[in-house]
Amino acid sequence: MYAILDIETTGGKFNEEGITEIAIYKFDGHKIVDQFISLVNPEKEIQQFVVRLTGINNKMLQNAPKFYEIAKRVIEITKDCTLVAHNTTFDYRILSTEFDRLGYDFNRNTLCTVELSKQLILDQPSYSLGKLTKALGIPMTDRHRASGDALATVQLFKLLLEKDSTKAIIQDFVKYHDQRIEKERLQKLIAAVPKDIGLFYVHDKNGKILFLGRGKNVKSEVNKLFLKETKRALKIQERAVSITFEKTGNELFTRLKYYLQLEALAPKYNIKKKRKPVLNDFNNDDFIILEKGRETEEHALILIENNQVFGYGYTNLAHQENNIDILKAVLTPIEDKQLAKIIIKNYLNNYTVQKIVRL
Repeated sequence: MYAILDIETTGGKFNEEGITEIAIYKFDGHKIVDQFISLVNPEKEIQQFVVRLTGINNKMLQNAPKFYEIAKRVIEITKDCTLVAHNTTFDYRILSTEFDRLGYDFNRNTLCTVELSKQLILDQPSYSLGKLTKALGIPMTDRHRASGDALATVQLFKLLLEKDSTKAIIQDFVKYHDQRIEKERLQKLIAAVPKDIGLFYVHDKNGKILFLGRGKNVKSEVNKLFLKETKRALKIQERAVSITFEKTGNELFTRLKYYLQLEALAPKYNIKKKRKPVLNDFNNDDFIILEKGRETEEHALILIENNQVFGYGYTNLAHQENNIDILKAVLTPIEDKQLAKIIIKNYLNNYTVQKIVRL
């Protein structure tokens, strides 16, 4: 469905113009199914050259509705429609500016009959609406009035639809102001992420990590991030080019890896919170924490040695777990032992782990 429109304005400085007349014809590709035409009181003076061009003067608009009085009707008639105009950039900008003044986010996809005409009607000396319609034998009445120009645009667009037999050109020229392309891009990023417990890393075009996240369901957490509308979230969404992830298998490893990497990587859009230091030592100097691994029959291990966190890792062989030298070779050593101790100590104080083996 299409909403073919034309807007007349007061003229003046860029983005300070006011609407004086608007005409919208709802077009199903074959016929007009609805229409809205109205003069509009712009609450500002009309430039004299515009008065001469359109014939609309301030006196004519004294009793006309103001834009906020017709805004609901404009929203209704354009809902689920692609806006079509001859130089849509202008008409869409004017309409969006008026809605911005009302605090309403007006988003519609657009098509421009100037751009389409240059693709489908070649070698014309001019692509202005008046000269183009005359060259094509399209009748026009009330030139430079919203209704007359919009009706001529309806006829022109109907011709363009016929000329674009495959509909490929018109489809290619739709501008998605409803952020459809952006949403599709983010959906592809989400689709590549699993539902497992773990961490995820949002990368920019250079591969740099913008944001580090975590969750019991990584896909769900990424989806939540991409649905947020905070300034920080929108910046992440705008710059996100790829997402990598790391399965952890359990909540303790998720927390441990998250805070250690948060400190080491310092991603631009993460907010770091200060953690209270742990004054107490572990209850034992030497022990192993066993938790659920990433896969069946795999164990996640943390080795505590001399009341310090030595390292963490995954094993699925009993002799690795039972031989301390082999285990140390398998585990990833932890450099920030104090931070690791805080995280593990806090976790042990509040949660139960699968198993603790004292050495």
